[in-house]
Amino acid sequence: MSVVVLFDIDGTLITTGGVGRQAIELAFEALYGRRDACSHFTFDGMTDRAIARLGLTALGIEPTVAEIDRLIAAYVGHLERTVAAAPDASYRVHAGMHDAIALCERHGFAAGLGTGNIREGARLKLARFGLFDRLPFGGFGDDHEERHLLLAAGKRRGAERLGRRFEDTHVVVIGDSPRDVSAALAIGAVCIGVGTGSSSAAKLKGLGAIDAFDDLSAPGALDALLAACRRG
Repeated sequence: MSVVVLFDIDGTLITTGGVGRQAIELAFEALYGRRDACSHFTFDGMTDRAIARLGLTALGIEPTVAEIDRLIAAYVGHLERTVAAAPDASYRVHAGMHDAIALCERHGFAAGLGTGNIREGARLKLARFGLFDRLPFGGFGDDHEERHLLLAAGKRRGAERLGRRFEDTHVVVIGDSPRDVSAALAIGAVCIGVGTGSSSAAKLKGLGAIDAFDDLSAPGALDALLAACRRG
């Protein structure tokens, strides 16, 4: 059995100080003269295109594929600038994540991304730490708006990298939101929860994460990750 480990980005691998929300607000302002399109909902566990769809709908604009594409293109331009301007104090890698990636590398697991970010957004956010090159494949928000389907895309790409069949691949998802847990369960994966976002470790475990920790530097966290990988 081959093993694919898919890491969420925002609130899991890194914290950014809200550069993604800033960038989408700037994009809405530039295109539609409004920065408040997304003020009524949280982004936790959402895909970029779903965020764009909800924001457009809130403004009374039909969220066609073309309109979402136009907004996402503007967002990427603003994201490059908000990432570059973010101070180190608010833009950092969460504890234990470098060690978790190293564990995957050491044991021959395929480590990639399972994120609602579009691929270019993921690259912009992670390049600052050199992490995008260490997590060179995945499922992204431009694969699908539904999170479980983008995780399935990440599983498929991970299986291809390992030269194994999709159905013979065991997936571990690492995430900080209830949507990470539910999406993992929906594709038959297991989830390791981290309480580094807006949900506690206890809440994530209660929702079905196989294990959960305040962060992956907590005692026993990397051992639990290894055990989850070996379940396959």
